[in-house]
Amino acid sequence: MRSDPSDNGGLFVGRRPGTAPVQYREMPERAGERRERIDGSLANLMLAGMTLLSLLCWGPIPIACLWAGSQANYLSGSVGVGILVAFAALFGLLFGALALLKRLDNAWILVRRAAGHDQRTGALARVFGTTAVICGAAFAFWFLVIHGPGSSSFSGKPGA
Repeated sequence: MRSDPSDNGGLFVGRRPGTAPVQYREMPERAGERRERIDGSLANLMLAGMTLLSLLCWGPIPIACLWAGSQANYLSGSVGVGILVAFAALFGLLFGALALLKRLDNAWILVRRAAGHDQRTGALARVFGTTAVICGAAFAFWFLVIHGPGSSSFSGKPGA
């Protein structure tokens, strides 16, 4: 064996400790078709929950934080307090939602594996990216088409 440092000039040329491929003693038992269907349905439900929670990050959560900041501004009479409350609420709620999404994603991987799928990676990046693109496109449509940036020759006021 050539792992003795004196044999190879002091260089460790073998595999680093703890990096060997994982080997299981035996294949896990299958739970049955009915149980796999139940687990598959639960995985789909969890994926829908991840999608819904991810959608909340792009609209309702920021709007709720702006509302909380406006209420703090109204009650305290200080714009700085309102901004501080809005940012603190946004920070807490968004990071809380992301932490919950990560836990849901890890649980989703386990449930998918229990349903008989060889699931090695989560769906969080795809779900979050897709909802970001959809919400960004919806906002752009609202801003450019529905609300409109306005015209310099037409103010939109009748009789003006």
